[in-house]
Amino acid sequence: MQKAIAIPKRNRPAELAEHALSFVKKNTVMCIAAILAVMTVFLVPPDTRYAGYVDYKTLACLFCTLAVVAALKDIRFFYILAKNIVRLFKSTRACVLALVWITFLGSMLIANDMALLTFLPLSYYVLKDCGRQKTVAFSFVMQTVAANLGGMLTPFGNPQNLYLYTRFNIPTGAFTLTMLPSFCLSVALITGACLLFVKPEPLTVADEAIRFDKSRSVLYAVLFLVSVLMVFRAIPYAVGLLIITASLLVLDRHAVSSVDYPLLFTFVFFFIFAGNTARLDIVRDTLGTLLNRNVVLFSSLSCQFISNVPSAILLSNFTDNWRELLVGVNVGSVGTLISSLASLITFREYTIRYPGHTKGYFLLYTAVSFVFLGILLAFNLFLFRG
Repeated sequence: MQKAIAIPKRNRPAELAEHALSFVKKNTVMCIAAILAVMTVFLVPPDTRYAGYVDYKTLACLFCTLAVVAALKDIRFFYILAKNIVRLFKSTRACVLALVWITFLGSMLIANDMALLTFLPLSYYVLKDCGRQKTVAFSFVMQTVAANLGGMLTPFGNPQNLYLYTRFNIPTGAFTLTMLPSFCLSVALITGACLLFVKPEPLTVADEAIRFDKSRSVLYAVLFLVSVLMVFRAIPYAVGLLIITASLLVLDRHAVSSVDYPLLFTFVFFFIFAGNTARLDIVRDTLGTLLNRNVVLFSSLSCQFISNVPSAILLSNFTDNWRELLVGVNVGSVGTLISSLASLITFREYTIRYPGHTKGYFLLYTAVSFVFLGILLAFNLFLFRG
C-alpha cells in the first residue's frame, strides 16, 4: 500500500508576521511617519482643520514626476544615456567622476531617490565588470552625496524642495539664487573628492547592444515637460495630473503601478504629524525660540535626527524665513544615514550586493558625509551671519 505523502501545514500567522516584517523593513520611514501621525491624533482629535494639513499640489507634482521617470526607466532611457557617457571614459577616475556627475545632474531632473535607483546599479555593474569592485563603496558614497546635494538647485530635485517651493510660493529665480552658492561649493567639493581619492587606472567598459525606443522616449519627454510646467505653476496641477495619469495608463501602466507610493503616504503622514504638532503650545514655543536663534543651524541639525522631508514640513509651521530653512534642510541632507531618505536607498543597495561589508560602508559614508556637512554648514552660517 502506497504511503500518503505528508504535506506540511502552512503556518498562516507566521507567514503573515513574516510579510509584515518584510513590509516594515522596506518601508521603515513610512511606518515611523504613520506611528507619529497616529500618536498626535490622540493629542489633537480630528476636526475640520485636518483637511488643510495636506499639500495636494506637492503630492500631485511628486506623483507625476515619479510616474514619468518610472516610464523613462522602463524603456531604459537613463541606463542607455549613462552607459554611452561612461563608455567615453578610459580610466577609473574618469569613470567614477562620470557616474557621480550623472547622478548629480540626474537628481536635478528626476529627484534624488530616483537618480540613485537608476544609476547605482549601473555604477556597480560597470565597476564590477571592469574589475574595480574595490571602488564601488566610494562610488556609492559619492553618488549618494551628489544625489542629495545636486537636487538642491531645482524645486523638484529633492522632495523637501518641492514642498517648500509650493508652501511659500517661492519665485523660481529667488529659489535658484538662494541655493546657487551652496550648489557651486558642492560641485567643487564632490569633484575634488573624486579627483583626490580615485586613482587614474586604465579602464575598459564592455560594449553592449541595447535597443532604444525613440518614439516612446519623445512621448515621455513631453510628459516630463508637463510635470515640470506643473511644478513651475505654468499648468494647473489638476490638469497636469489628469494628462499624465491618463497618458501613462494607456502607454505604460507599469509605470503608474511602480510609483513610490510609500513615499507619497510618508508625505501624507508627515503632513498630519506636522499639522497636529504645530497646534501644541509647548512645541510651538520651543521650536519658535530655537528657529529665531538660527534657522540654518537648527534646521540642518534637525535633519540629522528626523530626516530632511519631515524637518521641512514641521519647521515650515514655525518660521517664514524660507531662504534659511531651504538652505538648512538641503545642507542637512548629508550627515547621518537618516538625514535623507535617499541615503537609505544606497545603504540598502550596498548591503544587498556586499552583505559582509555593511560596517565598512557605514563608516566611510558617515566620515565623508559629515565632512561635507561641516564645510557646507560653516559656509552658510558665514553667508547668513547677522
